[in-house]
Amino acid sequence: MLRFLLLALLTSSCAYADEAALRERLQTSYPQLGKVEQVNKSPVPGLYEVVTQDHVLYTDEQARYIIDGSMWDLRTMHNITEERERKIFAVDFKSLPFDLAMKTVKGNGKRQMFIFTDPNCGYCKRLEGELQKIDNVTIYRLMFPIFPGSDQKARDVWCSKDKNKAWEDLMLRGVLPRTASHCDYPVTKAVEWGKKLRVNGTPALVFADGMLVPGALPAEELEKALNGATQQ
Repeated sequence: MLRFLLLALLTSSCAYADEAALRERLQTSYPQLGKVEQVNKSPVPGLYEVVTQDHVLYTDEQARYIIDGSMWDLRTMHNITEERERKIFAVDFKSLPFDLAMKTVKGNGKRQMFIFTDPNCGYCKRLEGELQKIDNVTIYRLMFPIFPGSDQKARDVWCSKDKNKAWEDLMLRGVLPRTASHCDYPVTKAVEWGKKLRVNGTPALVFADGMLVPGALPAEELEKALNGATQQ
């Protein structure tokens, strides 16, 4: 994901107010942006929304500058960028591969979330600690092994008699599961799903409203996202 606030691209005296022309110029001249999916007018005159594969950016009429950050409506304190990302990158929650995931129901289980996680991921372990503070939620965990040695651990957890216990023992207490010999975790299918949803790191969280969030969140942010998803 791009991490620059302002990038000078090219000085030009011409204006490119047409969205198609802006998209073509950005795509052909600046491959560092990745694939430019869309260019749309923003609520601010002269500023255009640029949609890449996993990010919303902004550019001017000349495609000279790129702004990476959130746009807010100060009258309503509304985060316009966040709303747009929620809509543009929304995932069809019902279509997720629940058969490949471990299911945990806490409390009434009414709220739902799906997690792409890795047994060797430090941030995934941090997330597991935060999830211990959350109740009334159904959690689906898909092991998405991207770190060295993760394939074997994922297989051992999947083949355990109690998958959820084996997972929590591993992630919260550092207890390795027994080496499995009688089954296989469908790693290929898990990786295919990750690629399909453009998951390039773990953890990656998908909430019931389709919002995809990369990275671990603290418990209070998880609560906000889960409650927001149930109101959609």
